[in-house]
Parts: sequence; structure tokens; C-alpha cells
Amino acid sequence: MNLVTVYSARKIITMDHNCPIATHVAVKDGLIVGVGGPDCGDGWGTVTHDNSFVDKVLLPGLIEAHAHVSAGGVWRFTYCGHYTRTDPDGTDSPGVATYDALIERLRVIAAKTPPGEPVVGWGFDPNFLKGRRLDKAHLDQVSTNHPVAVAHSNFHLLSANTMALEKAGMAQGSNIQGVMRGADGLPNGELQEFAAMGPVMSVVGLNFRELSDRSAVEGYGKVARNCGVTTVADLLSDLEDAEVTMLEKVTGDAAFPARYVPIMNAMRDDPAFEAQRAIALRERTTPKLDLGRAKLFTDGAIQGGTAMLKAPGYFQMEDHGIWNMEVDHFREAVRALHKAGVKTHTHTNGDAASELAIEAYEAALLETPDADHRHTLEHVQLADLAQFKRMRALGLTCNVFTNHIHYFGDLHWSLTIGPDRARRMDAARDAYDVFGGDFAIHSDAPVTPMAPLFTAWVAVNRLTEKGRQLGASQQISVSEALHTITMGAAYVLKMDDKVGSIQCGKHADFCVLDGDPLDCDPVTMKDIPIVTTVLGGEATA
Repeated sequence: MNLVTVYSARKIITMDHNCPIATHVAVKDGLIVGVGGPDCGDGWGTVTHDNSFVDKVLLPGLIEAHAHVSAGGVWRFTYCGHYTRTDPDGTDSPGVATYDALIERLRVIAAKTPPGEPVVGWGFDPNFLKGRRLDKAHLDQVSTNHPVAVAHSNFHLLSANTMALEKAGMAQGSNIQGVMRGADGLPNGELQEFAAMGPVMSVVGLNFRELSDRSAVEGYGKVARNCGVTTVADLLSDLEDAEVTMLEKVTGDAAFPARYVPIMNAMRDDPAFEAQRAIALRERTTPKLDLGRAKLFTDGAIQGGTAMLKAPGYFQMEDHGIWNMEVDHFREAVRALHKAGVKTHTHTNGDAASELAIEAYEAALLETPDADHRHTLEHVQLADLAQFKRMRALGLTCNVFTNHIHYFGDLHWSLTIGPDRARRMDAARDAYDVFGGDFAIHSDAPVTPMAPLFTAWVAVNRLTEKGRQLGASQQISVSEALHTITMGAAYVLKMDDKVGSIQCGKHADFCVLDGDPLDCDPVTMKDIPIVTTVLGGEATA
């Protein structure tokens, strides 16, 4: 068909340097065929003008290049975090400010739950509350007749009550690294990192695979649409055949509002086998389901004390740094996946973790050169300028966990790493200068809420919850921040030929705003309402 729709807007911020600002965009068969003025669709077919957005501002559809599908599924459990959070259907859950409030919230759930059935909370962070860290004695106050577990906000730690520990066979002890002990020498209920958490997670049904089911994916699509996102990644997914079949059906539904990019868990089997599995998945890629990338891990979480830090280490908290993959296994996985041509995304929070990853990729590239692999280091919260330069020299890119500045910056200043490193952590300015914009910033939802415009606001202003400006030297401009949630994120996902800018030949994916981020006080840009998104030329809501 030769039907062309020309959308008009008050302003179109294209992120294409050839035509940075426009007022009209022409769409045919889901693709952009022209950008400019009212006549940009002329010659492509029968033109219809759509003035639905005539008083709005259009951006390219925003891209969340690091989040987790559990942001859609975790709401089946009870939110217990510090901040008020909003579920996929728009319902707010207030934060908890005391242990008493946490215990009471879970008691209400326990009272409605048959004895012996699990009670599960999520989103908690003990660093925000006064007193000792959450342990089994706290959670025994919720119930002694239910296994009770609370996942911390970083999802790298978990606290459990006595019954949960007993059912997991851990109440009397365990030799697993990360099982914390009390003064009596017995596990106190805090479990750090995946090996230690796993047995209790199985007992209470807190299963990442189940948090990736059809309902979770559909909820994840809602989360994305609500914040202007049209391309959304899931940074850890097993992607077994049944799951991929489900994803094909869900994303194949015209009502699903985003392009979905799940990253395969490549840590479960022999690295060479995992590489072939990733390659095979590419054959199942569709316009709304992009497959074939692999995920690896190094360390844990800074605010949990499990990230791997270089000297001088942690500031006012204990160092419990943990490698989530054995170092030799990690190096071999990097080598095998790179050799097979599989793009990888590697979790690196601490600067020692970034160092390990850089060295592993350097060795892999010496063995198997590749001019455009775009392996990505994820989070890079303490990476410094020298490490960014080494990444760029190797062809690596990065995805910076900018949201940490606002949500956890005050804790980093006073507790985890101290003022000096807190001022330059999540160093978007250094990254922009080194990578020239070819990097992304992210939310890691559900760790923090998915909202790329807010994430951009953090990168621009670097304001913590308490209003402290955490390192003005690492601020970037509004236009630079917008680049990192559009073209930069598309580059990181190796999708910059398809999405990321409003440009002829790309998908007609737009974020519609009721305000102009380039023409407002940068402190207020986070408050600009998201009106809707457009995917392949069709409004999603």
C-alpha cells in the first residue's frame, strides 16, 4: 500500500545531526520515510496528515538498555522499600521508614496467607533504617508459621526468617560464601549474593524464571510504555525454548507496546555451549523480539558491600566482596563468547570488577580481533577515566547506572565509599568525553524505577534524595543526556541502524511529551509528562 501518515508536532527532537529539529515526520508501513516540514511525505504515496500531536514534542522512542523483566512480575510480592513506587497499573505503594512499619506490612500479608505458605517482600534496603540490619529475629516477628523472605532493593541480598532457613536446610549453618552469621555462630538470616540466596529463594518461590512469565512480560510492556520507552532490554533471561516461544507470542501481539531485547544468561553451562545457544537464538529474532546477546557477571552490589573494590575499599561498612562467577570461568566465558562473535553484557559495579573485565576482554581480543564487537560493561559505577579510556581503546562500551546518584548517593557519600569517590561515581561526563556519546545510562529496574527521562535528569543535575549535588564535574548537558537514552542506548544494544533517532529508514517509534526538555529549567525536566508512545507508526495507548 502507498498510504503515508504525516504526523505534525510543535517540535520534533530527532537525535539525527543531519536534521536535528523538525515539525513533521512521515511514516509508511511502520518506517520513517521523511522528516522536516509538512511536505516531508510527498512522493511516497497517498498522504494523510495526523494532527494528534500538533501541540506536543516528539522524541525518538526512549530506550531502556538495562532493566529486568521482573519489574513487571515482582509486584505479585509485597513492596517493602524506602521510596514510594508505582506498579505497572499505576497504583502507588508507599515506602517504609522503620522496622516496625516493615514488620507490620508483612504481618498483614501473613494474616491472609495459609500457614506454611511463603510471605515474600522486595525492595528493602537496611541502609536507610536505624538499628541493626534486617535479620531472622525481625522477620520471626512477622510470623513463625510461614517462611518469610525479603529481597533487598539491589536483588543481591536477601533476609529470611527462621522457618525459611530451616526449610532451606541452612538454619544450623552453611559453608556457602555470603551466609552471614550472628554472635552465636549460626546464620542470622542475611544472605549475600546468588549462591547464598538460592536455597531460600527456592523455598519461598522467589524464582527469577517465574518472574519472567507471560504475565511479567506483559506487565513489563506496560512499565515501558508508561515512561516513554519503545525498546526495552531484559538483562538476564534463561531463554529456554518454552520461554522464547512465549516471548514470540507476547511480542507478536500488536498490543504489546515495545521492542523487547532479552539478554541470555550465559553462566549456566560450558561457555562454548552457551555461545552456540546464543547464536542459535538469532534465528528467532523478529522486528519486536531481538535475540542473540549474552550476559555475564563479575561482582555484587556496592550498597550491599558485595561489589569488588580497589583500594582503599569500603568507607564505613564492611567489605564482603564476592565474585558471582569464578574468575577462571568468567575469563573463559569472555574468551569463548567473543571468539564465537556473541555480543556480551557484563555486570561490573566495583572498580576491581571493571579491571577484571577489561583484562579479560583484552586477552580475548588479542586472540580473536574484532573491529565492532561492542561488548558492554554494565553499571561501571566506580570506573575511572583511565578505565574508560582502556575500554574505548579495546572497542568496549558501557552502560552507566546513573540512577544510583539520586536513589543511593547519600548512602554512598556517608557509608559505602565516602565523599571523594561518591563525587565522581557513575561518571557520565568522563564517559561522554571518552565514548563521544556511544554509551548508555540506565535504571536497572526494578532496583530503581524505569523512567529514562528521570535517569537523564539525574545525569544532568546529579542531585541526591537529600538535595546534595554529587559531583558537578560529572554533569552532562540536557542534549547529551537525551542522546544517552536514545542513540547512545541504541549503540550499546547494536540497534542504532533501526532505532534511536527519528530518521529516514528507521522504525517509526516516538515518545510524545507534553513539554520540551531542551527549553525548560534542567531541574524540572523530570516532571515533563509522557503523553503516549508510538511504535511502528501506531500509538500504543
